[in-house]
Amino acid sequence: MKKVVILGGGYGGMNALHGLLDGVRDDVHITVIDRNPYHSLKTEFYTIAAGTESDRHARVDFPEHEQVDYVFDEIENIDVEAEHVRVKGGLEPVPYDYLLIGLGCEDNYHGIEGAQQFTESVQTFSKARSAGYSINNLGAYGKITVVGAGLSGIEVASEVRESRPDLNIRLLDRGSSVLKAFDSKIQEYVEKWFNDNGVEVIHHANVEYVEQDGVCNNGLCYINDVTVWTAGVRPNFLVRELPFEKDDQEKVIINDFYQVPSHQNVYVVGDCASSEYSPSAQLAGQQGEKVADVLRAVLQDRVPERPGDVKLKGSLGSLGKNDGFGNMLQKPMTGVLPRLAKSGVLWLSKRH
Repeated sequence: MKKVVILGGGYGGMNALHGLLDGVRDDVHITVIDRNPYHSLKTEFYTIAAGTESDRHARVDFPEHEQVDYVFDEIENIDVEAEHVRVKGGLEPVPYDYLLIGLGCEDNYHGIEGAQQFTESVQTFSKARSAGYSINNLGAYGKITVVGAGLSGIEVASEVRESRPDLNIRLLDRGSSVLKAFDSKIQEYVEKWFNDNGVEVIHHANVEYVEQDGVCNNGLCYINDVTVWTAGVRPNFLVRELPFEKDDQEKVIINDFYQVPSHQNVYVVGDCASSEYSPSAQLAGQQGEKVADVLRAVLQDRVPERPGDVKLKGSLGSLGKNDGFGNMLQKPMTGVLPRLAKSGVLWLSKRH
């Protein structure tokens, strides 16, 4: 029996699983290990934090198959020499012949004092729930600071604004414009949206430290009730501890087949894999599909074909429920159309 273990039930892991189950041989057994008993739609965690959607909105049931087992627990250790994975509640390690790592990312606090201790996050389901609890329990005219004006920060700030028009919301942006990875047309549109909707945007921010009731930025301390951290990510700590060669972002360097060169029975996708592209659900999903093709050939004792290049279809973001932005058909677009497109992508994800 050939044992395949998939770490992480995110976009990469689930697309790989679906691909492997397409014609899986009888002598293959797959184990999926994830902390949650469902596939989490991480791109929707901001709605949990804002209180505009229930948990169920961001969950999809795992597929059932007689050759697939699930372990719902926190991973304690990945031993690539002994070729097994230990989970915190398990007495025996889970062995593997082939390992797919898709554990995603966690917040990067950049060594800033108090940032991890005194901020909320949207990086995991439980953290998004915690953020939602803190935000939605605020009384009228409470103060929220969102640190980071990338896609996550923009969506959190705009969704909270739509959910709680009474709150005072501040967005700290390290650069000279929000969404530095997007076209200037989109940047200007989003800046105007925040201005029109009473969200204060502070550029050239440099957070020095965070306290329980405030954020100190460029020598000025802002008093607030809740601080949400969206100022960068890094690979999961379990991956950072592995004895693999990594790039300057602590991501594992892989070959053209998504294998670790020194351990070619180990595959890495998503936020843990070194790539020319920025982390995204779309990237992880495509990588998962390509790994499935490679691994399916290996499991059938065939020489796998080199996977084709990743072809991203653009990025989409929301400004509440009825407005949005994104790169569609290689053109920057704003307004209702990209927001509808994002809802359509979510619907397809749930259907898949």
